[in-house]
Parts: sequence; structure tokens; C-alpha cells
Amino acid sequence: MHILEQIGIGELSDERLSFFRAIGVDSIHLELRGGKPQAGAKVRSTGAANSTLAQALRAGQDCTEALEKAREQVESHGLKLNNVFMSAWQEITLDEEDADEKIGHWCQMLESLGRAGIPCLGWNFKPMGNFRTTADVGRGGVQYSTFDYEAFDAHRPAPHEPPVSEEQMWQRMETFLRTVIPVAEKAGVRMALHPDDPPIPEPLGGVAQICSTLVQFRRMLFEIAPSHSNAMLFCQGCMTELLGPEGIYDAIAEMASADKIAWVHFRNVRGQLPRFTEVFMDEGEVDMKRAMEVYRDNGFNGPYMMDHTPHFPHHDNLYGKAYAIGYIRALIQTVYGG
Repeated sequence: MHILEQIGIGELSDERLSFFRAIGVDSIHLELRGGKPQAGAKVRSTGAANSTLAQALRAGQDCTEALEKAREQVESHGLKLNNVFMSAWQEITLDEEDADEKIGHWCQMLESLGRAGIPCLGWNFKPMGNFRTTADVGRGGVQYSTFDYEAFDAHRPAPHEPPVSEEQMWQRMETFLRTVIPVAEKAGVRMALHPDDPPIPEPLGGVAQICSTLVQFRRMLFEIAPSHSNAMLFCQGCMTELLGPEGIYDAIAEMASADKIAWVHFRNVRGQLPRFTEVFMDEGEVDMKRAMEVYRDNGFNGPYMMDHTPHFPHHDNLYGKAYAIGYIRALIQTVYGG
């Protein structure tokens, strides 16, 4: 059973890796999102600042060497580089003029990952990003990421123009999956799709959200591109926000038993849409021990990743990460026996 933790490419350092290793992390999720392609951008090492690697991948460059160096650095600390994470680029999701070219670059990214020995790619398909409202204040004065539909509706952000319909988004998704999943299979890379956040199947920002419900995920995973390389990054928080604390256990069982969960965002929430807050694992409405037992009983053995710790004002959020990682390790020892 594995614990996965996120590091941004700009934070990839021996100090941070040794810290995570010390507190019981087993594998690393390397966050690559951010940045626009720049003419002539080159990647020579993992020391490049923040978005350089992302820019190079978007530009269709062969980044095998840089990815190999990242993997080797992670492995030098006794950890595994489980995956990188990249949002599907807006050229693809919004069907811009160079969409086909960018899909080709995505395929090149998959090939680079395969050559570099990195087995998974986390991704999302939400060009307008996440939506949140004013944070709630929690115990000790921490801030809880919060979504309140009524407050959001009263102050909606400017929508994308022109609006994008559900039918258009499904056409784009189908084109994308039917092209990239065969390449992922050949490269030996598993793509893991994260849900919309919040998981509301409507155009919150002028663009239809099609990665919100289990019905939508069934279509993508079982109908459009049924493949081991086409999986779900099962965000337990998002699915609970949608289904509620009692509905989450059946959702876990369905996707885990079908071997469609690549890894889990193991987090807890209080409330359900239209309003929820992301809280510490021990104070939400999901029985986290029961949830892990359902994963186990349906064949899932990890990785588990905390995701979205409450924000500690004036302190590094490593505090929240450390708390969550210890909590997950204790549950693993209790539920899996090791």
C-alpha cells in the first residue's frame, strides 16, 4: 500500500524529498501545470524554473531526458515517481485552430513518459479550472476551501465566449481519447482523469462540464475508450461533494472493482452540493476507515494521496500534509495490516 504526495516541478528538491521520505511517503506526484510555450524553450535539467518543462511539453519537445532526471532524483531518496500531472491544454479543450497539433504534442508527452519510466499521467479536461467561494474558518484558525453555489451564482465570473455546449465538449473529448489512449497503451502509460471541481454538470464558466458525474465517467472509461490505460484519478472529495457521504462507498466499489482507479485523492468534506467545505480527514462526514476498507475489499491497493489540505495562515502547508500523511499511514496499518 502506497502513499503518494505532490511536489511542484519548481519545488523538486532533495530537502523536500527527504522530508516526505522521513514521514512515510512512498511515491511522488510531480505537478507540471502552468506556463505557456515560449519560442525556442529548451529543457536541460530538472532545475529549470517552474513552468519550463510544461512549456517544452506543450511545444512538442522530446523531454525524455528531463523526465528521466526527475525520476532519478526522486529514486535517489528511496521514492518512486508515480506520475506527472498536466491539464489538457485549452487548445484541445476549446478546439482552437492548433488543436490537432497540440493533441500530437500530448502523444509525444506520453511517449517521453514511457521512455523515462514514469508509469502514469494525471490530467483533467476543464478549461475554466476550479471554482470556489469565500473560505470557511476551521479549527485553530485554518481556512477550509469552500464552495457555496448560492454565493457563486450571485457573483459568477465572466463566462467564456462563445459558450461551449455539452455536445461540443463530448465531441472534443471523444476525439482526444480515441487519439491518445492507443499511444498511451503503446508507451505503457496509464492516464488518470480527475473530476471537475466542483462536480456540477453544467457550464459554470460558460463551458459545459462533462467530467462531473459517474454517468459521464462510465461513458469515458467504458464506452469511448475502454482500456487499462484509460483510468480515473478517483477524487474521493469531489465524488463525496456530488454523491454525499453515503453514496461514496458504492462509487468506490464500482470503480475499484472494475480496476479503473489509478490512484485516490483521499480526503474528507463536510456538506454536499450545493455547499461543501474541505476539512481535516478526522472531522468530515465520510467514515475514512470504512472508505479504505471498501477500496481494499474491491482490489485497490493504492496509491493514496491526501490532496487539498486546509490552509494554515502564516505557515507552510507542509503542516497539513504531514498531518494527513500520518493519518493515512495509520489507516493503512489498520485496514491493510501493514
